[in-house]
Amino acid sequence: MSKIGKKPITIPDQVKVEVKNNQILIKGPQGELTAPLFEKIKVKVEDSQVQVDREQDDRQTKAYHGLVRSLINNHIQGVTEGYKKILKLVGTGYRVKKKGQGLEMTVGYSHSVEVEAVEGIGLDVEGDDTIKVSGIDKQLVGQVAANIRAIKPPEPYKGKGIRYVDEIVRLKPGKVAVE
Repeated sequence: MSKIGKKPITIPDQVKVEVKNNQILIKGPQGELTAPLFEKIKVKVEDSQVQVDREQDDRQTKAYHGLVRSLINNHIQGVTEGYKKILKLVGTGYRVKKKGQGLEMTVGYSHSVEVEAVEGIGLDVEGDDTIKVSGIDKQLVGQVAANIRAIKPPEPYKGKGIRYVDEIVRLKPGKVAVE
């Protein structure tokens, strides 16, 4: 049995979970999300718990067992609390400002870089060097944050670039002059 898959998920009071066709619909105070159901995976919603079971013990079904349980748990957490990633611009002259729903960044290129808003994702700016990416879908929040970071990832010699707030960038030593 999957260690993750066999754990029951407790449903908070303000969240409703329904199994329809090959999807699980999760509604909460922040919005609603759907998670896919796979062929040999069964989901039971009883009382205030969700239990995920599998019909077979083949390799693929075992993998889906833990996956479905994690997706349901992440969606329940998303519709109740939401998810947030914070990015920091490090470097002289590196700035970000809000432009409509999206962002406009100056990160050392000859032109400013614009980031379009994604539906369901909030992009907020604090000061002129901090970006907050928030939303209810964990995967989408992480992907948008990774796309923004990929515009100018931190370089290893001076540490300049866009990084996550809790990210540690190990700096390499530069060239040493020989006398």
